[in-house]
Amino acid sequence: MQQPEIRKKRNKTADEALAALMRLCARAEKSSGDALRLMRTWGVEPREQQRVLERLVEQRFIDDERFAGAFVREKLRLSGWGAYKIRTALQRKGIGRDTIDRALADATDGAAMKERLRALLVRKMRTTRSATPYDLRNKLMRYGMASGYEFETVADTVAELIKETDTCDDIF
Repeated sequence: MQQPEIRKKRNKTADEALAALMRLCARAEKSSGDALRLMRTWGVEPREQQRVLERLVEQRFIDDERFAGAFVREKLRLSGWGAYKIRTALQRKGIGRDTIDRALADATDGAAMKERLRALLVRKMRTTRSATPYDLRNKLMRYGMASGYEFETVADTVAELIKETDTCDDIF
């Protein structure tokens, strides 16, 4: 039996990487960290990576401020993420702390965040099975924290929700 031929991934030159990244950035926002990661996988020399990145930033194909703002808006409104989870995801993408702080400050509103968390937890509460109110509280707390919201906000919201249910008034 003959072994299937393994295709080697062809390394891209700096000009090919630039053209490919221009096409990608024209379709969707990319961060500088995304671009560097892609160039590493394409085998572009580190010195050339910086040159390509500088050209992309100069021609405004990549703008970390713009990327961070769009990312924060998307994750807040569409995915229901909290500020902590968004901050962590942006840090993984190589966005600077100051840029993240500005993007979060521009897009977040404390009252709206709390209302979003409340809606998220109400939806989760409808589908969660629990034997005791204590069990329900723990499951909702874990879900709220995993969604990226602050502990105090999650604890207050969960306490309000559990107090509102008829069967759980005796635990608080």
